[in-house]
Amino acid sequence: MFKSPSQSGGASVPPTTLRELSPSQWKSGIAAWLGWFFDGLDLHLYTLVATAFVALLLGYGGSLDGAATLDVQRKAAWIQGAFLVGWALGGAFFGRLGDVVGRSRALSLTILTYAVCTGLSFLATEWWHLLIFRFLAALGIGGEWAVGSTLLSETWPKGWRKWMAAVLQTAVNLGILVACLAGYLMKELPPNWIFLVGVLPAAIVFWIRKNVPEPESWAGAQAGGEARPGMVELFRGRLAGITFPAIVLCAFSLTGWWAFLFWQSQLLRSMAAGAHWMAGDVNSFVARSFGLLIVVSIPGNFFAGWLATHWGYRRAMAVMFGGFMVAVVAAFGWEHSVESLGFFWLPAVGFWSGVYGLFTMYLPPLFPSLLRTTGAGFCYNIGRLAAAAGTIFAQQITQGGDFRRTLLWSAVLWVPAVVALRFLPEPTDEGPEAR
Repeated sequence: MFKSPSQSGGASVPPTTLRELSPSQWKSGIAAWLGWFFDGLDLHLYTLVATAFVALLLGYGGSLDGAATLDVQRKAAWIQGAFLVGWALGGAFFGRLGDVVGRSRALSLTILTYAVCTGLSFLATEWWHLLIFRFLAALGIGGEWAVGSTLLSETWPKGWRKWMAAVLQTAVNLGILVACLAGYLMKELPPNWIFLVGVLPAAIVFWIRKNVPEPESWAGAQAGGEARPGMVELFRGRLAGITFPAIVLCAFSLTGWWAFLFWQSQLLRSMAAGAHWMAGDVNSFVARSFGLLIVVSIPGNFFAGWLATHWGYRRAMAVMFGGFMVAVVAAFGWEHSVESLGFFWLPAVGFWSGVYGLFTMYLPPLFPSLLRTTGAGFCYNIGRLAAAAGTIFAQQITQGGDFRRTLLWSAVLWVPAVVALRFLPEPTDEGPEAR
């Protein structure tokens, strides 16, 4: 598994099997994987209880009239928008911090941030409290993406990156499944209790700080006295030709994905409520449907890795984005029963989310060592700002509760992402043997 003649960070003889990895490489891999696992866990706790918790915070009872429903939708969208803005800012801030203080130190800070602030969501008594806590938690989640992906890309063999991308994305998926399990097991509890699950990641911070060394490429650049480039360098010369299309790629594709992720559960809730389901049955159905969606996305991660191995990152991403568009149109272009939508069509869309795993190993190597987490974090997470605006704008499209129309329009967003890929290169440090 994962055989490659490519060189790994700091190894004099390139590893070709997992057994040949050094202890420091294993520790870096475990730290990155756990960071992504808990990322997924904290990421989707709010999605599972968004409307129910916001309705509770706004003081509405079990049944909502039209005006109350619109009020809940509006506030829930603003909270999700604040989360995505925090994700973008956290990616830029912690990404820069990772280049300055080191990957291991920054990774610890990101995990601690999102664990503590997710736990604080339990204490929210007003909707704007929840907005603030989700914004703060998102700072850490956005930062973890930039730091964790760079840590692994610098310490493990370069030729393994496409498969490592699948493994990292699977860690996110498993974290989401644990969140879904928590939602299912806690379905009869008040919705704020689920946020206590998000405190768990804080436990691994001390292990990371004690056991995970800094990558040799970063430490060597620091010791060699290389001038630390400023963030403005991302927009100059050769790097500008990478930064701008990468921003377009991330902004449009992530907006489409987050529009789907957030509003698909609201569509299911709306359809189930229209069929007069009990509240507990609705919560259970939404959690099980979302769990199935994530399970199906795991083979999608490895399918994306397989495509990238044979065709390169850019062609693989273009194929996966095309699959997204076809699946979204099939799911929302026609009427389906709530059961078939939740247990077949939504998972069919989720399969193509494996493309986002490729971003983790594709973006960092495009930037120089002392600007790597800054560049990757900025480009990937600046897409969250567009996604935040898209989530809030989508609420305007859903006036009257027509979530299906909102989700159908999201298919258009992957078109500019495909165009942006034409202006980006393949990583040059993997070499032809990485294909």
